[in-house]
Amino acid sequence: MKIEYDPVRDLLYVYFAEPTTKAAETVTIKPGVHADFDRGGKLIGIEIIDASEIVGGKIEFKLPEVVHSTANEK
Repeated sequence: MKIEYDPVRDLLYVYFAEPTTKAAETVTIKPGVHADFDRGGKLIGIEIIDASEIVGGKIEFKLPEVVHSTANEK
């Protein structure tokens, strides 16, 4: 999964397939929210226009902290 946000256009896109995968069909879920499907009917992405309005506020992403350990640590 890959998430892109364009703050200038307030556009959020969530990829569930490789970004180069072409959409064969786009379905409007509600105004400003569109789901893209490949030729096999698999969901490949969701686009949200005016994302901050639809999501309900400021858009920011927090990544989980990654803890690294090695078997040889003493």
